[in-house]
Amino acid sequence: MGLLPFNLFRPRESKAPKLPLYKEVPASGGRKSKPRAPRSPVKERYSDSEDSSDDFDDEGDITDSSTSSSGSSRWTSSSNSSAAALMVPKRRPPPPPRRTPARRYLYRLPNKVIRFLCLGMISTIIIFIFILVRASQIENRRIAEGKIEKKPTPPPWEQFEFLTRYYGGVKSVLPLTDNTPQYPRLEEEGPYNVSHPLLKEGQDPDGEESAAEAKAPASKAFADYPTAGIPKSADGIHECFLDSQNTLKAPSIRYLDGRPHGFPDNILGSYELLSLPEDICFERYGRYGPYGYGYSVRTGGLGIGEHGDREGAEAVWESATKIDWRKIDWAAAQRQCYKANAERFKPLTVRDSPPSGFYIGDGLEAPRLAARDEGEQEAQTADEEPEEENSLSRTAVVLRCWDEFDWREEDIVNLRALIAELSLASGGRYDVHLLVQVRNDARYPVWADDNAYRDRINQAIPEEFRGIATLWSETQMLAVYQGIHDLWTRGPDLPVHGSYRGLQMAMQHFAYNHPEYDYFWQWEMDIRYTGHYHDLLSKLELWAKEQPRKGLWERNGRFYIPHVHGSWEDFKQMARVQTEHGTVSADNLWDSLPGSGTKPGDGPGGGGAPAPKSEQSVWGPVRPADPADWFEHEADPVPPVAYERDKYTWGVGEEADLLTLSPIFDPDGTSWKLADDITGYNETAEAGGKPPRRAQIITASRMSRRLLLIMHRETAFKKHHAFPEMWPATVALHHGLKAVYAPHPVFVDRAWPPDYMARVLNAGRNGASGGGRASVYGDREHNMRGLTWFYNAGFSGNLYRRWLGLRVNNDGGEEFETTADWSRNETTVGTMRGGEGRMCLPPMLLHPVKEVDLPVERGRPQEVMAPPESDPAA
Repeated sequence: MGLLPFNLFRPRESKAPKLPLYKEVPASGGRKSKPRAPRSPVKERYSDSEDSSDDFDDEGDITDSSTSSSGSSRWTSSSNSSAAALMVPKRRPPPPPRRTPARRYLYRLPNKVIRFLCLGMISTIIIFIFILVRASQIENRRIAEGKIEKKPTPPPWEQFEFLTRYYGGVKSVLPLTDNTPQYPRLEEEGPYNVSHPLLKEGQDPDGEESAAEAKAPASKAFADYPTAGIPKSADGIHECFLDSQNTLKAPSIRYLDGRPHGFPDNILGSYELLSLPEDICFERYGRYGPYGYGYSVRTGGLGIGEHGDREGAEAVWESATKIDWRKIDWAAAQRQCYKANAERFKPLTVRDSPPSGFYIGDGLEAPRLAARDEGEQEAQTADEEPEEENSLSRTAVVLRCWDEFDWREEDIVNLRALIAELSLASGGRYDVHLLVQVRNDARYPVWADDNAYRDRINQAIPEEFRGIATLWSETQMLAVYQGIHDLWTRGPDLPVHGSYRGLQMAMQHFAYNHPEYDYFWQWEMDIRYTGHYHDLLSKLELWAKEQPRKGLWERNGRFYIPHVHGSWEDFKQMARVQTEHGTVSADNLWDSLPGSGTKPGDGPGGGGAPAPKSEQSVWGPVRPADPADWFEHEADPVPPVAYERDKYTWGVGEEADLLTLSPIFDPDGTSWKLADDITGYNETAEAGGKPPRRAQIITASRMSRRLLLIMHRETAFKKHHAFPEMWPATVALHHGLKAVYAPHPVFVDRAWPPDYMARVLNAGRNGASGGGRASVYGDREHNMRGLTWFYNAGFSGNLYRRWLGLRVNNDGGEEFETTADWSRNETTVGTMRGGEGRMCLPPMLLHPVKEVDLPVERGRPQEVMAPPESDPAA
């Protein structure tokens, strides 16, 4: 048993063999015997006679003699007559020899070694304790300095279930009134029923007849849609064409009535509020087919769109032939369209030195080049009279690009749609430009030679768009806007004049060089709209024009969630109450604690409850504290009456100087990393630190020329500047210009509880999106990655790729569109059955959509490439 025997420490004597002890027995018969000499003890104990130390009983067991009941008498007999002779035991076979167990000893280390081991153990324990104490001190210091790195944990929104019915097809399209949206849902409605829309009543779920019999509804021309925001010939518009002979007209894009079965509703913004069409949807052929999508390069198309479901695609070209786009000159087409409608617009302004790039006045007769009178500036004020037919303002849509941009077929078809639907469809009210950055003007000295300028455009831009390109560079902006103090907020690789922190400079300089436009849309190459561009921009502008100024900045700073906030009027009143009375938020939650500076009873109900902090509503210009920072403010708009007396009338009918597609939030107090990237102002303690400012994420917006020239002059002469997403709104705030956020419809990829989303997105100061440390802008921006509109959203690009028939995360593609898999249960995106045809999306803005690679057929239509697997991280 074990390592040591049980008798290891027993006395050594106990191990000696036990021998029987014999005694002399007197002779029988009572005869006295002669005494015998005593036996030798040695002989007695160690006799080698037949005596044995152990006796064996009849059963062969060993019996100790000391335990025998008869002692030695067992071996005596009364018949023995010999005198005093010992009885000899009966001879028996000797027992087998017993094996003595080997003796084991514990090895004992020397005392010196033991002492060293003990000292080593004690030293290790002491050192370990010191290490723990030091690590605790370092950890506490890092926590106090805010340098602690938190372990990445999935945010709560990623645990919500993905919505599946975004990916329904044209075969499941239902009228909007008959559609039951998968999201958002009220609590009493219960979970959404994901039963397949193609199954008829009583149809066997294992059958496929319903999917085979279902047909896509017929598409219709969007130009015939009742509320389409497209000018018609009855409005005095002269039709525009693609060629100089006025023979080529771009066919109208086509839509389907309704939405796919179960298609979710938008969670942010509103179709009804902006008068955008929500009861229709667009599939990819109806949207892009007029611009070269869906037919081969040999016939003048782009060679894309030859995969996936094509049912009903040919209806796009029934009323018009497929256009050969290879020889289209978009600059010439826009100029010709403007000439045909020039009487409707304000006279052009003549520049002594025409700017490089596309200028709309080239080629016009000299009498039409009349300078604007000085009273034009007054026409942009709040008291502006209704515009006459021959005094319409014009707008430039400027797309930012760079000379190393990789032009894909999908980029080309989108830009064609922009120009055709804005410039040609509007009768010349819009012009589309490319503002192209030369990233290496040391290698390409475009400013030194006109031929180098033209050569760089020819090398970098597709032929059809070369006439609308204007170049700029970082060194050019450095020459124009010298003397700006660079804060290096994002390191030495991102200077203030670069394309990241100084992008607005190029837009300012462009506006200065193009006085023929009163407004400028700053657009981006990675924005997509699944509806008609003119319908979108014109309705955004009309809505912004009708917005009153009272409470405008406060509404601008909040996300509008109709499912939570109710009607727009309810939302307006909520924003006013939150601003004027304040709310309990993360910024004042602990004000009732001792030492917070809040007196007991300051909060609602008394008792030291947290005290809401009201705000002063923006009413007129909000200038920097130091008057020395004011610049050319004499012409700034002034409120006609006090804030309390206004009946929501000031600003109604006034064009917005700034129109954004994202909330205009207050970056002060947020964790947004660029909140302090503003330079040139007095920021001393006496001046109150940073000047008042506002910002909007994503620079896509419309700006008036008045706003852009103020920004231009302040940057050039006053050395004021801020991050591009903060500079326009900040200047508008300082000078009292009208700024409007248009809450366009935005969708979300997961089933967020709407109330929870409202609390997350409007978690800033007093129910706004910014102005506090709990703001969604900054450390909490990850909450918007599942939206269709945000600068780093992932859902927008994935949804757009699926709409184009590509596979994303191994879902979608041609097989999904054409074949139904009835073994799937429709519970997740990956287990959708499919077979409903290609996707159909309502009009929605998507951003960002980058690097969409479509399979391209190049001259051999019979060999169509398989659709590639899309990279969702692109």
